[in-house]
Amino acid sequence: MARPDPMLERIEAFNRSRGGGVAVCRAAKGYSLYSERSGGPVARLKPTGDDDKVRVLAWHRGKWGASGPFGVPTMTLDRALDYVASNSFFWIHA
Repeated sequence: MARPDPMLERIEAFNRSRGGGVAVCRAAKGYSLYSERSGGPVARLKPTGDDDKVRVLAWHRGKWGASGPFGVPTMTLDRALDYVASNSFFWIHA
């Protein structure tokens, strides 16, 4: 049986609370978010190992990279989910 993944459960709960629209894939020590409608990449959340903080990456030029004007922002998971949901930059490929 697979081990529980509290961070994955929180991401999925946030998605459900917003009416869905995002598929979450656990891969390479992080979580990739894809549009359920188009399959396009939305964001990548990489845990830092410091409590529930994650690095927030965006898809551009064919790979995951910086999503902020000064590099890759790091924030709590709740804040990161709000950041992705409310920032149209992440939804360009979705």
